[in-house]
Amino acid sequence: MTPFTSANPFARIFGGLLMSNSPRGTSSRSPVLAILGSLVAGAALAIALFFIVASSGSEPVVTGAVLFAFGIGWGLMAWLSTRFSTRPQAWTAVPAAFLGFIGLGLIVFQPGPAVMNLLSWVWPPALAVLAIWMVIQVRSQLPGRGRWLVVPVIATLLVFAIGGGIATVSAATAVARAGAGKMIDVGGHRLYIECTGSGGPAVILQAGLGASSSSWAGIAPAVAATTTVCTYDRAGHGQSDEAGPQDGIALATDLHALLEGAGVPGPYVLVGHSSGGPYVRVFAAQYPDEVAGMVLLDAQPADAFTALPAYPGFYSTFRTVATLSPSLARIGLLAPLLGLSSDESTAAAVRGARDEFLALPTVLTQSSALTSIGDRPLIVVTAAAEPDPGWVAAQESLPRLSTASIHRVLATATHNSLISGVDTVSSTQAILDVLASVRTGTALR
Repeated sequence: MTPFTSANPFARIFGGLLMSNSPRGTSSRSPVLAILGSLVAGAALAIALFFIVASSGSEPVVTGAVLFAFGIGWGLMAWLSTRFSTRPQAWTAVPAAFLGFIGLGLIVFQPGPAVMNLLSWVWPPALAVLAIWMVIQVRSQLPGRGRWLVVPVIATLLVFAIGGGIATVSAATAVARAGAGKMIDVGGHRLYIECTGSGGPAVILQAGLGASSSSWAGIAPAVAATTTVCTYDRAGHGQSDEAGPQDGIALATDLHALLEGAGVPGPYVLVGHSSGGPYVRVFAAQYPDEVAGMVLLDAQPADAFTALPAYPGFYSTFRTVATLSPSLARIGLLAPLLGLSSDESTAAAVRGARDEFLALPTVLTQSSALTSIGDRPLIVVTAAAEPDPGWVAAQESLPRLSTASIHRVLATATHNSLISGVDTVSSTQAILDVLASVRTGTALR
């Protein structure tokens, strides 16, 4: 009995396809279909496993699942080509073992960031050596059409190895941004804070989702001419240490400890841009006596998931991107794909952004606990140029947080121009106006 008359239906079907690929009347059976089927199966399994584990947000699990799936694909290639062709490709068992065992190890042991960083010095050269060895095997053992199926895959592995090496060296040799700030321990991790100017009340600038203190470079100096202004990096951003996923209350606790450690007395004028708005709202809810006034610059509303029709779909899609981003950063692909700078696309930076994004629904819920800051001055600035559907209408609820508030809608301003474009002038003026109201006790105009 030949393999193609076996009782195994898979063997009969796949074997028949492979025999149909040979010229009639010959016994030669090409491995082309075995190779193609294995590559497709590996890719499909990688996609399936990624979406199964995507909700975990863990870089080792995501990376491990993808590697394990492609290891299965190469192993399938070795078995099918041996079973159903006269040109067995037994060498493919080597990449199968390499990818499969590494992937399984990452899934089982789930190493932390420090170990993943250490492994980044090992796997790029190892993968490059494997890719070169695979090319040699293809040249000697796989002629014809099968070669043109495998070579692009090997070339991709080599690109990943080169990209991973460059990303590792770039992250290790990056020069820290020069600043006049300092690192302060807030309980298990250190945060970077930079305060300039003098006088009070101090203005605390809270950056948006995934952003760092450097995003305030267009506003902080102008405010510092009038009072003390502090920018800082949340855990996992800029120069601050990583701390893992944190909700809004944890972030507020960090900021409170940071300001105490830096010797910056309250109460404060809190300024939040974008998702920094919910962060300052949570802080105000946790420490109401520490709030002198507030400025919300195109701040995300607490009811974003219900008030913005497109937001749930955006969040679902971008959650997947955020989960995959540390793995893409590790192979140097995130910067060219998303147009990020080198310091924004390191594995550490995107882990911080991913953790914040995954915690955002919780933060928004927590921010809704703040329903009023009483009669303390509040200015809401809304960028009305190219807004998302429902955005401007949702902004109208924010002035209700204070009985002494005004709402400024800027028809030509965009979300980003408020902190990095011509509209920083308007943002700065809003901060100075709240500051003046706090100092003099006069109403906002």
